[in-house]
Amino acid sequence: MEYVLSFVVGGAVCAVVQILLDRTKLQPGRIMVLLVCSGAVLSAVGLYGPFKEWAGAGASVPLTGFGHTLFEGVKKAVDESGFLGIFKGGFTSSAVGISAALVFGYLAAHVFKSQMKDS
Repeated sequence: MEYVLSFVVGGAVCAVVQILLDRTKLQPGRIMVLLVCSGAVLSAVGLYGPFKEWAGAGASVPLTGFGHTLFEGVKKAVDESGFLGIFKGGFTSSAVGISAALVFGYLAAHVFKSQMKDS
């Protein structure tokens, strides 16, 4: 049942994003920023943590989950280090995900040939 719930919640997030892409003039980059910021805001008001516990990977994998991870890392670092925690908390909490994205993006760039045409 966990897998089904994660699939449904993750699919709902993707469906909302697809509707935003199709029905508004928002560009993909702005929608991505909107997702990260909404995850951070929902985490700040205390709603995203319980939602993530309920939905599992369906809430932690999309970009809203990244915003939640950044906020939680900053909150923890500010509690431990004060003002400097604002700058290091997000990096500390999301370092593994960012590193994986960089490594796999680099590997994919070497494995697959670019389809860009010369003009």
